[in-house]
Amino acid sequence: MRNWITRAEASADIPAVRDINLAAFETSLEADLVDALRADPAWIEGLSFVATDDDGRPVGHALLTRCHIGDVPALCLAPCAVRPEQQSSGAGSAVICAALAAAKAKGEHYVVVLGHPAYYPRFGFDRASAHGIGLTIDVPDEALMALTLDADHPLPGGTVRYAAPFGI
Repeated sequence: MRNWITRAEASADIPAVRDINLAAFETSLEADLVDALRADPAWIEGLSFVATDDDGRPVGHALLTRCHIGDVPALCLAPCAVRPEQQSSGAGSAVICAALAAAKAKGEHYVVVLGHPAYYPRFGFDRASAHGIGLTIDVPDEALMALTLDADHPLPGGTVRYAAPFGI
């Protein structure tokens, strides 16, 4: 695995972030979601991260935006994307780790993700239902995961409320 350079997204990266999401997913839904979240109150400056190649070109992206678990502020990790030619290279893991570290440095405590249950546990996520966390929509139980960034703040129980652009 190579050592990826990760950093907070700059305004000049916005077109590249859109391209990453368009390349990584079959439809424009995720790219459109990122654009919508940029204009939403859930957007938190400094929590959209990119991984760059040796030329400084963004090839991976991870986004954390505000959500709530019940009434408790939390973060939602979504979407995460890597250009297809760089997938399985560690770029996704690097950019997710950087985003989570930045969130912890900002004093955030909780993160939820709806994703592949074989991928996200490597970052400390586990089944959200084990903590009494759920959604208002039906998803496979193992796909909704949660993480505390601070052992002194155990995960709260409750229903996850996403930002409006998620449509959940």
